[in-house]
Amino acid sequence: MVAKRVFYEGRVQGVGFRYSVKSLATGYEVVGWVRNIIDGRVELQVQGLPGEVDEFLEAILDGYLRRHINRFVVQEITPQIGLKGFQIRH
Repeated sequence: MVAKRVFYEGRVQGVGFRYSVKSLATGYEVVGWVRNIIDGRVELQVQGLPGEVDEFLEAILDGYLRRHINRFVVQEITPQIGLKGFQIRH
């Protein structure tokens, strides 16, 4: 099990970014959440098997969401026990 935190910068708020990420997550065996943060970025936390997490993050960049992303930073984090589903946090 691996877990990653990603911060996306660009025009990522107000364009349906979080909803699109949540929808995309249903196609992968991952759990986690996505939320807007006050500085204009979007924060994503995801965990699962290494291949699933990497494929999910690649799908975000390979799809139409990429046009909204100017920069992103990926960090390895400690997996959380008991995390279920993929949610939009407010």
